Amino acid sequence: MKKTLIRLTGGALAVLGVTLAANGLATYDNAIPRWWEPGDKRDFPREQTFANEYGKLTTLNAAGSTATVGHPFFTALGGNGRACISCHQPSDGMSLSLKTINERWALLGERDPIFAPSDGANCPNLPMKERASHSLVLERGLFRIPRVWPPRDAAGNEVKPEFTIEVVRDPTGCNTSPEYGLASAAPTISVYRRPRPVANLKYITAVGFSFDPKSGLPLQRDPRTGQYVSEALMADTRVLTLTDQAIDAMRTHLQMQGDPTPEQVAQILAFESQISSAQSHDAWGGSLADAGARGGPQHIEEGQGGELQSGANPIWREFLAWKAGKAAPSANLEQQAFRESVARGAELFSKRNFLIKGSAGINSMGFGDPVLNSCAMCHNMHGSGIDIAPGRIDLGTTNEPHAKPSPELPLFKLTCGDGYKPHPFLGKVVYTQDPGYALTTGRCEDIGKITTQSMRGLAARAPYFSNGSAASLREIVDIYDRRYHIQFTEQEKQDLVNLMKVL
Repeated sequence: MKKTLIRLTGGALAVLGVTLAANGLATYDNAIPRWWEPGDKRDFPREQTFANEYGKLTTLNAAGSTATVGHPFFTALGGNGRACISCHQPSDGMSLSLKTINERWALLGERDPIFAPSDGANCPNLPMKERASHSLVLERGLFRIPRVWPPRDAAGNEVKPEFTIEVVRDPTGCNTSPEYGLASAAPTISVYRRPRPVANLKYITAVGFSFDPKSGLPLQRDPRTGQYVSEALMADTRVLTLTDQAIDAMRTHLQMQGDPTPEQVAQILAFESQISSAQSHDAWGGSLADAGARGGPQHIEEGQGGELQSGANPIWREFLAWKAGKAAPSANLEQQAFRESVARGAELFSKRNFLIKGSAGINSMGFGDPVLNSCAMCHNMHGSGIDIAPGRIDLGTTNEPHAKPSPELPLFKLTCGDGYKPHPFLGKVVYTQDPGYALTTGRCEDIGKITTQSMRGLAARAPYFSNGSAASLREIVDIYDRRYHIQFTEQEKQDLVNLMKVL
C-alpha cells in the first residue's frame, strides 16, 4: 500500500476520495472566484483557499481585509489593461501558473491583458490573434523581459560589458528585429522568464550577510535608506528594492506612462508585505498542520524571516514530526505512508550529500570544486527555501551544455574580451538561452547566474525555474539528479517530490 501510494499521480486522486475542481474558472472551497480581474470590486479577504493538482493552497492577508477599489495593486494604471494582480493571483501562490494562463486564453484569447503585446507575446510585432504569437507564455509560462544593452547601473550610467553578444538562434524574431532587437535604435536583448511570487516577502528581503559570498563583493545598499538589500527580488537583480521593483513592473509590464506616486508605491508595498501563501492541505496527507507538523501559510506568517537552517535545526523541520514512529496513530494507512514520505524528503533535503561541481557562484568562490553538500546548501532559509546568503548561481538551467534543449527559446553566443576574467567553468565563449545576471553587470563570470527563489506554493504554480524548463515537480528533481550525478533512488526522488508538494 505504501509503495503504491507514493507513486499515485493527479489522475488517481478520486481513488482517495479527493475531488478537485475540473475547471480552473470555477469557485473553490470558500466560494471565492479563482480569477481576480483588474478593477475587481471585491475586498481581498483575510484568507483564500483554492484547490490545485495536489491539494489546496491558502493565501493569508495579515491586514485581515484590504479594499481593492482604487488600490494600485488591483487597478489597471497603465495602457494595456493589466494590474499587478493580473500576474500575481492568490490561487497560484501569487504568481501565475501555466494552467491558469491557458484557461485565460481559452476564455478570451488575445483580449485578456496578460497576453499584451509588449511581453505577453513572443514579440510585439507579431499578429496578436494567433496562438503561435504567444507560444512561450502558453507553453512554458514565460513573459518577455526586454533588457537594454549595454546595461546601466543603479545610477543610470552605462556599464561597459566584458563580452560581445551574437544572436545564434532567434525563434521569436525579437532579438534580430530592426525595431526591437540588438540592432535597433534602442538595442535590446529579449529573454523570457516566469513571474516570481509576490508573497512571503519578509523572507525574500531578509539580509543574512553584509557581503555577497558568491562574488566576494560588498552587498549593495538601498540608495534611499543606506540599508543593505538582499538582492533576491529579481532573477537578474536588475533592481534592488521593493520600491524599484514596483516602479519597474509598472513601467514595463503595465506600460504605465510616467511613475506611480509615492502614495501608490507605499500602498503596493504595504499590501505585498502582508501576504503569506503556501500549500495548506494535501490530497493524500490531509491538513499540513496535523499530527505535530507546522505546515501551511500560518507558519510562514508567524515566522520572523531570515532564519538560517543549521545541522541541529534543519530546513523543513516542520515536517519531521511525520517521521515513521513519531507521527500520531492514524486509521488511514495511505495518509500515514504519504506523511512518512514527506518526512524522509525533508531529511534528504538537508542530509543527502552529493558533489556539486562546475557551478559559478558556488564552486568559483572558494568552497571547492567539487564541494560535498546537500540541497540545503543553497536552499537554506527557514520558511522559504531561498538562499540566505546573497548572490546568484549558475546551475546550468540556461547555459549550455547543461541547459535543457529548447529550440523555442533564443540562443546567444557571448564572447569574453581579452583581459577580462572569463566564465570560471565555460571559458571565453558561452552559449546561453538567458545570460541572467550578466545582463545587469556586464561581467563574464556572471553569465547564466540566477537568484534562487522561494519554494513555497510550488504545487500551485508550475512550471519551474526562471525559464520554465521543469514542467513538473518530478522534473525539478530529475534536472538536479542529472546535473550533479546524484543518483537518487526512485524512492528518494518520490520523497523529495512529496516534500515539494506540501510547501
